[in-house]
Amino acid sequence: MLHPRSNLLHHLTGGEEAMSDKRKNKRAPLDIYLNKYMGGVPYMSRAADISQEGLSLARLLEPQHEAKRIGLQFQLPGSEEIIYAEGEVVREWAELGAKRERSGVRFTLLTDRHRKMIDAYVDRHGNEN
Repeated sequence: MLHPRSNLLHHLTGGEEAMSDKRKNKRAPLDIYLNKYMGGVPYMSRAADISQEGLSLARLLEPQHEAKRIGLQFQLPGSEEIIYAEGEVVREWAELGAKRERSGVRFTLLTDRHRKMIDAYVDRHGNEN
């Protein structure tokens, strides 16, 4: 059952499909496990897709939290380099009544090198959705 505020948000946005329509940037599928840091503690998370602005994560084993700012540590497929990023949780799909608990994370801090790596990955794989 949805929280009343979430119910209104779900109604106003038209649900999960409408949210994906709002995405400004091309997205590429990204099925990897990564470290999601909350309060300095790493938790395993799973990515679903990535864009130049951020990524979509599925919650695996982590406590309930109110953290909006998180750290991320991951490798793109085919690369040995570890990408370190900071991000802000901007969407919670669980609040919108989805069957899986997901969150949308917008990158807030990336090195230029890592941003270029992500851009190149999205350019190469963006049409695979």
